Amino acid sequence: MNQLGKRFKCEVCGTEVLCTKAGDGTIICCDKEMALQEPKPLPSSD
Repeated sequence: MNQLGKRFKCEVCGTEVLCTKAGDGTIICCDKEMALQEPKPLPSSD
């Protein structure tokens, strides 16, 4: 299931997708399922 606001990236061509509507199914690019990108950690302020 695709969740609203999640980002996906194609491992083959590097295309990035932002999910704007939640739903069932998978996102396919270059005949492969796109990988879910993890959020970048925020820098800590010391």
